[in-house]
Amino acid sequence: MKRIRLPHAPACAVAIAAVAMLLAGSVAAATGTQACKQRVLQEFGWRFVFSDDRAVDIHAGRPCDRRDLAEAKAAGDLTVAIPAGLAASERERLFDRLLRHPATHCGYGFALGAATRRAVDRLVDNRGFRFTALQIGWIGFGPAGSAHDGWTPIALFGRGYRPRDGNSRAIDGFYDGHVRAECGVGRQVAQYATQAELYGRDGFDRQFDADEIVIGTFNRLHRTRSILLGTSAGDFTHDGRAIAAAASGRQAFMGLPGFVFHVFGRASLDDLNNQAENFVVYDVSAQAAAALRRHDGFEYYNDRNREIWSLARSLKLDKSKRLFERLLYERDPVLRAALPEQARITVAKIDRLLADPFYRGFAIYVHKLGIQPVGFHIARLLDRNPRTPFRIELALHNLHTTLYDRYVGYRLAQCADASASMRSR
Repeated sequence: MKRIRLPHAPACAVAIAAVAMLLAGSVAAATGTQACKQRVLQEFGWRFVFSDDRAVDIHAGRPCDRRDLAEAKAAGDLTVAIPAGLAASERERLFDRLLRHPATHCGYGFALGAATRRAVDRLVDNRGFRFTALQIGWIGFGPAGSAHDGWTPIALFGRGYRPRDGNSRAIDGFYDGHVRAECGVGRQVAQYATQAELYGRDGFDRQFDADEIVIGTFNRLHRTRSILLGTSAGDFTHDGRAIAAAASGRQAFMGLPGFVFHVFGRASLDDLNNQAENFVVYDVSAQAAAALRRHDGFEYYNDRNREIWSLARSLKLDKSKRLFERLLYERDPVLRAALPEQARITVAKIDRLLADPFYRGFAIYVHKLGIQPVGFHIARLLDRNPRTPFRIELALHNLHTTLYDRYVGYRLAQCADASASMRSR
């Protein structure tokens, strides 16, 4: 897993430094620091038990392979046995080590996945959040204007906005308001809304500056403080082919951004509105995760996508509306029964390819198509742009780097504030 370092505002460092300043200077304060770190680790699923052994025993297990935290605990994952007499300094080092442990990111993945699903479910439920149609500007807030839905423009022609009167209020504009935007903005909103669900309204408003929550064209985001792609993004993980995520397990995919895009050049496109689909990962079945691990990520399936496209191109059928979506995904029995014999043989070959658990169990959110497995999108794009195959890749993201660090810093600061409040009573 490669990391790309970009300049960023060290919000996590500030938060942790604030905790250190509050808690440093006495034995009691040091104990409070350890207690907060232990509490945060327990939120991520770690269990601490005392043992008679002389050494610490970390049993991480495979939490990223589990459906949820309850299943991980039932399997005995995320357990640490600590010698009863472990020195305070050693305990401190242990907690710091665990905060950087890969299994902790799996525990974080459970919380991140739940937050993603809450956010996406609300976006999907809002019928007023539509795909781009005839409108003035890249993002259309309707006749009431962007202020009505909590946003203020930062660029001409609707190409950039930031929250006007609170980050949560701005997200509510997409949960409940009337907005038109293409799938790239849909992905951005889903990513920000995930952070809003993870932190809660108050935390999301206090921990992120308004100019860090920017929507618009991706080029515009690069020139801002956006936590997604701007100067506040910090360390990016570059795992486009999902090799590292596949090796880690299903929870490593939760909430990750990505895109399905055309392989051949622009001249091969018949429908420019469907030249790509931006998504966030909604959920991954155990079977899909196992298949991805077995095949080392997406590239195996990009080859299968091309094979599916080639087989579909060989079919000599009358092109009716949504032909391949109905034929391959909905499996329309009337349409299938009418196929010539040779076409049935070809369709059976495509069926076998699409029967792979990845196509059925890797669920993504694409605005305005909702939550669908990857197989749906591959079949759909055969109709929209039949002259090119499509690839799937993960986008650059910082969910397990900068945003993880900021969230840990936030939870540590909350714990320190609560401890200080209790001591002052």
